[in-house]
Amino acid sequence: MNEQHTTERTESPRLPAKLAAHPSVQAVLARRETGEAVRPSPVIDAGWLRELCLAAGADDAAAVSLDHADLAGEREHALAALPGTRTLVSLVVRMNRDNYRSPARSVANQEFHQTDEQVNHAARTVVQALQDAGHRALNPSAGFPQEMERFPGRIWVVSHKTVAVAAGLGVMGLHRNVIHPRFGNFVLLATVLVDAEVSEHGQALDYNPCIDCKLCVAACPIGAIKKNGDFDFFACVTHNYREFMSGFTEWVQTVADSEDASDFRSRVTDPENASMWQSLSFKPSYKSGYCVAVCPGGEDVLGPYLDDRKQFMDTVLRPLQDKAETLYVIPGSDAQRYAERRFPHKPTKEVTGGWRPPAQSDPGTI
Repeated sequence: MNEQHTTERTESPRLPAKLAAHPSVQAVLARRETGEAVRPSPVIDAGWLRELCLAAGADDAAAVSLDHADLAGEREHALAALPGTRTLVSLVVRMNRDNYRSPARSVANQEFHQTDEQVNHAARTVVQALQDAGHRALNPSAGFPQEMERFPGRIWVVSHKTVAVAAGLGVMGLHRNVIHPRFGNFVLLATVLVDAEVSEHGQALDYNPCIDCKLCVAACPIGAIKKNGDFDFFACVTHNYREFMSGFTEWVQTVADSEDASDFRSRVTDPENASMWQSLSFKPSYKSGYCVAVCPGGEDVLGPYLDDRKQFMDTVLRPLQDKAETLYVIPGSDAQRYAERRFPHKPTKEVTGGWRPPAQSDPGTI
């Protein structure tokens, strides 16, 4: 179904003679006078929009009003990004599960980044089609780049997870990842902002695809995910995001603090330097992400877990638990104590996480 448009004749505005004589101006005014100028319908057909999103490369999509109660915290940010925003369109693109489950982080990270590119491309394609239909639309990045001048405050333009849940495309699991009812948590998300209403909105799920198996708790090497539902943000960001913003800051500080090359190489191993170079040269690599890898939630994912839970744990969970790898922890933290007790074969390395002490930080940022 094609989106409906309205065609109407509008009176040409009075313009300064020099502007009115410009060929581009004359062409626009001529289209208005002949009725060729097309104005978009104030309400976008939901079926047309969904087909547009799927054709653009999304595996699922749904719209939600910016006035939705659960998006109150997003409203001012969405309007700042695109004044006049009326609707948010959530897009889902699925990942290949076995790639992401691989203990070889190069395989898992490549899968993540390939999907990241696909979901950004899909969102951009949707925006272009909406623009061609006469609407104002915008798609913030699915991940990075983000608004770094705000760091360490809110650097994202819109919270894709919050929008996806409000649009009915999943529910947040124990591990703080959105679990899609079909594809599980093996998805990446994007959001399109548009200045029009949509004829039908997605409805929030009335159940949680999370099956409460606690495998994400068992897989996390630094104990960031708690059985009781608590989440240790600093433990996660210090290890898993080691080669993102904060870890890179500490790496640079280590370079600055070292007396000479020999001192530096005594602090940072060759594999660590090579890994940081790789993240800087290509795209930043996650150190873990095991919570996503082991999650069996979602109808397309759940079967093997139901068929043989022992085999599932032997082939999906244990290779990640058994992997020998360095775990980055803040000295004296719960994460350090957990890692040393639970995974003694994984050496820990004390780091600051790159966070500046409060006395050196801007007021109100910590």
